[in-house]
Amino acid sequence: MKTIGLIGGMSWESSSVYYRIINEEIRERLGGFHSAKCVMVSVDFAEIEAYQRAGDWDQAAEAMIAAARQVEAAGADMLLICTNTMHKLAPEVKQAVKLPLLHIADATASAVKEAGIRKVGLLGTRFTMEEPFYTSRLQENGLEVLVPEEADRKEVDRIIFEELVQGEIRLPSKAKYIDVMSGLVQAGAGGIILGCTEIGLLVSSGDCDVPVFDTTLVHAHAGVDAALAD
Repeated sequence: MKTIGLIGGMSWESSSVYYRIINEEIRERLGGFHSAKCVMVSVDFAEIEAYQRAGDWDQAAEAMIAAARQVEAAGADMLLICTNTMHKLAPEVKQAVKLPLLHIADATASAVKEAGIRKVGLLGTRFTMEEPFYTSRLQENGLEVLVPEEADRKEVDRIIFEELVQGEIRLPSKAKYIDVMSGLVQAGAGGIILGCTEIGLLVSSGDCDVPVFDTTLVHAHAGVDAALAD
């Protein structure tokens, strides 16, 4: 079994889900007393969020690279960044370490295509929904990507930062997300990507008429696949 390296803390709410899923999946596949070999460096999200808000991606990159090097020094065999938004800096992080980086958008695109879906709706932070670092990665993997209208993007983003990363689950916000997902389905989406690792805390596959791809679950399973690969 290889050692899974994780950069977490963005937010710790979803990072804890990564840890649980990875260990549950290892136990399911190997049985007995097996658990995952993994290391996690958890950053202070207040610092990262401030860099995001200020558009200071150079400082954010320095923080991510420092965390990645800590993961590498701890003996990990691969690297997972436990957040969709910070994959904006995946190229910089990948260049700074020798570890293979398991990109969350690649893992998600593979899961979507395996389900026979080519057009998907995407929910996430405004960075993830609006900037090409994520949507273009999905498109390079052969997917057509739909995002909500601007007003809905703002509300989806607000709920993430004001509620979900604080561990707050509110029924009106869940209703809003379900409404936004429904709109994407009506626009032709054959599946919905929960492109923020906290969104799965609020909505799930039972809340939509088409398949829902929780990137936290997909990414964690990809890590286990890599850890157990020959």
